[in-house]
Amino acid sequence: MARTPSTQRLPLGRSVPDFTLPDPSGKNHRLQDLAKGKPTVVVFACNHCPYVIHVRDAFGRVAKEFQPKGVAFVAINSNDAVQYPDDAPSLMPAFAQSGGWNFPYLVDESQEVARAWHAACTPDLFVLDTAGKLAYAGQFDSSRPGNGEPVDGRDLRAALEALLSGKAVPSPQKPSLGCNIKWKPGNEPA
Repeated sequence: MARTPSTQRLPLGRSVPDFTLPDPSGKNHRLQDLAKGKPTVVVFACNHCPYVIHVRDAFGRVAKEFQPKGVAFVAINSNDAVQYPDDAPSLMPAFAQSGGWNFPYLVDESQEVARAWHAACTPDLFVLDTAGKLAYAGQFDSSRPGNGEPVDGRDLRAALEALLSGKAVPSPQKPSLGCNIKWKPGNEPA
């Protein structure tokens, strides 16, 4: 289990790259259509990462709590499914369903979206404000597999509650920590 921190290279307060990606059934989803002027959580995730598995159910509970408050959620799997077959698109729906993810879980087969967003690890979290500008790029919470900390989404919750109440997102924002994105050979970011 390689511990890789998020790079947090997208600047806060700036617009993020738009994307259109398919879900495992082939239906395309565009970020602007998913967000529709709502705060939006974008998480780079995958099926096999111990860090994602560790937070999967709690992430589903946070989504279930905040979606009725007007927050959109989307997950993106950018891992090389050839080298890591547990991350194959065909396995994504069952993984998402078992975690209570009732939001799109999309396939970034080309890995272009992960590169454009400077995603480095799974999970790597980004929160957009209602204008589509990056408001938070940090950890879900301080829990990691085996460290005994509660898996409660404390940091993500604080960011979302601040956005919904019109307050500044708390800082400093601690980077996510997880397994590195599984890049295709020759596709690794510089």
